[in-house]
Amino acid sequence: MLGILARTMPSCLVKPVSVTRIAGRYLAHQEGLPKLPVPPLQQTCERYLAALTPIVDPEELNHTRKLLEEFQKPGGVGERLQKGLEQRGKKMENWLSDWWLQTAYLDYRMPVVVHSSPGVVLPRMEFSDRQGQMRYAAKLIAGVLDFKSMIDNETLPVEYLGGKPLCMNQYYQVLSSCRIPGTKRDTVVNYTLDKRPPTHITVVHNFQFFVLDVYNSDGTPLTVDQIYIQLEKIWNSSLQTNKEPIGILTSNHRNSWGKAYDNLIKDKTNQESVRAIQKSIFTVCLDAPMPHASDDMYRTRAGVQMLHGGGSRWNSGNRWFDKTLQFIIGEDGTCGLIYEHAPAEGPPIVSLIDHVVEYMKKSEMVRTPMVPLRMPQKLHFNITPEIKMDIEEAKQNMNIMVHDFDMKVSVFSHFGKDFPKSQKMSPDAFIQMALQLAYYRIHKRCCPTYESASLRMFRLGRTDTIRSTSIDSDKFVKAMDDPAKHVLVIDLHQINSIFFIPCVDVHLLGLKLQAIEDLAALPEIFMDTSYAVALHFNLSTSQVPAKTNCVMCFGPVVSDGYGVCYNPMDTHINFAVSAFNSCQDTNAARLAQALEDALLDIKTLLEQTPKAKL
Repeated sequence: MLGILARTMPSCLVKPVSVTRIAGRYLAHQEGLPKLPVPPLQQTCERYLAALTPIVDPEELNHTRKLLEEFQKPGGVGERLQKGLEQRGKKMENWLSDWWLQTAYLDYRMPVVVHSSPGVVLPRMEFSDRQGQMRYAAKLIAGVLDFKSMIDNETLPVEYLGGKPLCMNQYYQVLSSCRIPGTKRDTVVNYTLDKRPPTHITVVHNFQFFVLDVYNSDGTPLTVDQIYIQLEKIWNSSLQTNKEPIGILTSNHRNSWGKAYDNLIKDKTNQESVRAIQKSIFTVCLDAPMPHASDDMYRTRAGVQMLHGGGSRWNSGNRWFDKTLQFIIGEDGTCGLIYEHAPAEGPPIVSLIDHVVEYMKKSEMVRTPMVPLRMPQKLHFNITPEIKMDIEEAKQNMNIMVHDFDMKVSVFSHFGKDFPKSQKMSPDAFIQMALQLAYYRIHKRCCPTYESASLRMFRLGRTDTIRSTSIDSDKFVKAMDDPAKHVLVIDLHQINSIFFIPCVDVHLLGLKLQAIEDLAALPEIFMDTSYAVALHFNLSTSQVPAKTNCVMCFGPVVSDGYGVCYNPMDTHINFAVSAFNSCQDTNAARLAQALEDALLDIKTLLEQTPKAKL
């Protein structure tokens, strides 16, 4: 029926699936990177219209076409905004990055939990006792510090893709950084460049926070044995389970948390404790065991533990969700992390994980100095009746969120990236097409689909949108289950990509924000129904490949949508699918099953299609 899926992405949008790493100095490398270009206006308008075709009705599409014609007229508003963007591009290192940080993250007022911060589930550990948990945590901490030494010394290997170097800036943003809540807009602070950069991490156990210095006075990192001894001290100093979960405040709606934060830090002790958490290199959460789950449900339970902690009764208060990096180590062997999304995308986080996992396999060779270490400092909080009320409100809201969150983490074991590669296809394109088919089979329509694509080949590049729903993907999913259309053949060699519409979203966002900055009237194309439909991503997806057998997970971006993240390994694929229980039309397990069926059906189709037709 179809010869499909060999995606040849433009170089500006390929994700770093397989990168070459070459050691190099950070600043010299960064200055050699090209700036993010502003695409031609006509090209973006044409591609935008093509992206709309399968997701809006013909009448609406026709209306949008007329608006775009008006927008592009010589000497018109589109030309003026385009020139403004081009001027901005000349003046700034990256015309998009500041705007992106603000609009995508810091202006966003929903809780970071579920709605923004991704989690990562690591392979399950078997701890025979508490010492096993502490030993694992100590090795993990040492592994992160080893990675940090490459950042500090600027010896972090530069990543290359297709011979082109990638921007490494995000690696320098994830340690010693934290989000700070505001009542209208948040900020991000990074303490790496302070005159005295932080030398401590924070450890939280039973809702109690501790400062753990991880460097000796001579600047050398503590050994695994030393860290283990310090973690034991922390554990034994925090056995009480009746403490107020101060960290749960960070899970609330950003405006509510911003207001509570201002109130919290009026007290000097509280302010000092909060600053210690914010300044720490990263946080380690020593979690209590979660309710037992069957082997089939274990990965799903681990996924929700990483994303939200399970609710106020469990580990949701054992976090500081504003902290960029929080490693989670459960007493029951459930391990992973959650990260606050504003400073970085998934690939740098996964590179760090891969490094740490490899580091932890090594046997510890360093002899531990017999130097007494001072007791880790416990952070104290003075809880006023008003703060107690804020904590209760955050608990209630968290429990509502937990109850509403629907997730399925699964392993597709029939094949991995090996099969698509054997068909000379991009594994990512193959999986995206299966997602299109799975969604169509359930909902009987195509939907706006977001797949994150890296812009790291440009200086300070973040992401743009691959729109996986296209005119051709629409034809494909409708033909797949229609016997009357089963003879349809699309020649691979005539089609650049069956479903790929590149690089329109950030350009459109830039034009919109340029209009706002110019204090001009917002052009009609941004008040058009089609624009709202295009940005309502029922499928929010991301491929986050890793060497480690892990999977990243995140929540949907709309109330009637799904979040889908996947890690294609050689012979299997790890999937995390999420939805909201409050939407009757969506169900994470149902989409996960439909996705498995779609992957197998496309494989069968390809095996039955004569090679000549491909």
